Amino acid sequence: MLFFLPPNIAKLKEQRNIRGLIKALSYKKDLFVRKAAAEALGQIGDQQAVEPLIATLQNKNENKGLRGNAAEALGKIGDPRAVEPLSAALQSWDVSVRQSAAEALGQIGDPRVVEPLIAALQDKASIVRQSAAEALGKIGDPRAVEPLIATLQDKDKYVRQYAVKALGRLGVPRAVEPLIAALQHKDYIVVGDVHEPVPNLRPSMPS
Repeated sequence: MLFFLPPNIAKLKEQRNIRGLIKALSYKKDLFVRKAAAEALGQIGDQQAVEPLIATLQNKNENKGLRGNAAEALGKIGDPRAVEPLSAALQSWDVSVRQSAAEALGQIGDPRVVEPLIAALQDKASIVRQSAAEALGKIGDPRAVEPLIATLQDKDKYVRQYAVKALGRLGVPRAVEPLIAALQHKDYIVVGDVHEPVPNLRPSMPS
């Protein structure tokens, strides 16, 4: 099936035409159409799209924005087949691809993603570290507690903010003292977010 006119992504999405959207994912004449197709496939969530989206993500010659869209779609679909390709994408040369991969892994929530996301807390790009911290908070695996506590010392205030939120979600007593210490930080954006998690993490007093 060849397209002689640009695919109508809105119509294909409305019809839930997965095959048509997958075809549109390869429509070389219009990058916008391809990005819209990837987004639509993620919103529909049909697992038929997983392999084509993985192929798009893994193609290093593809546009970085399109690869990011493919990662986002895979996260929305949530198929475990995407775990390894998305984990590998955390090593991409492009920051936006790494960020999208981290966010997608957080949505999938498979236990296998925890270690790659912990490693991403050391990424050179702060936006990737933010996404990794947020993803680890969503997953809630106790393996992330110590790395997130260490991330409270990150040089970027927004990374620290996401680490605070993640530890609040994890809700473990081990995080109480580090979060209380974060209250002493002069950085308003961190202090503002610590107020909610800390009360929820207070150890229960013996009766």
